[in-house]
Amino acid sequence: MPRVEMLGDNRVEDIRWLCSLSESELDLIISLKEMAIRRASIIGHDSLSNKFDLKMLRGLGFVLMQQLNERLGDNPEVAESVSGCVDGSNLVKHEIKEEFREMGVEELMAYIRSDRKKRIAELLGDDADDDMVTVKKKKNKS
Repeated sequence: MPRVEMLGDNRVEDIRWLCSLSESELDLIISLKEMAIRRASIIGHDSLSNKFDLKMLRGLGFVLMQQLNERLGDNPEVAESVSGCVDGSNLVKHEIKEEFREMGVEELMAYIRSDRKKRIAELLGDDADDDMVTVKKKKNKS
């Protein structure tokens, strides 16, 4: 799959944001996507899951974290520790980490295809494993 095609209709800014997420934040975004696909399938509208693109998932993650912060804020015993955790989350930040802020499409694609971030490629719908196998086979033939 060509590199730019892999991004689909996602904005480069959203891809940068996705790359800046921690593993647990990425777990949440992937779970939201899986839930959207499952729910759309259950109600017989598989095409509805396509509406849950990266921009929509980013918004949902933000809303969920804000809701968590508000609900737990009512409990003073938990409020301080959870508030710091939520505020430090990349899911609620509009500002992208500096290391990703200036990355171009090629740099983002290299980052996504690295072993460390194969899950991002899966979320975007790329079959990174097949590409890696193809590259290894070509190297072995040389």
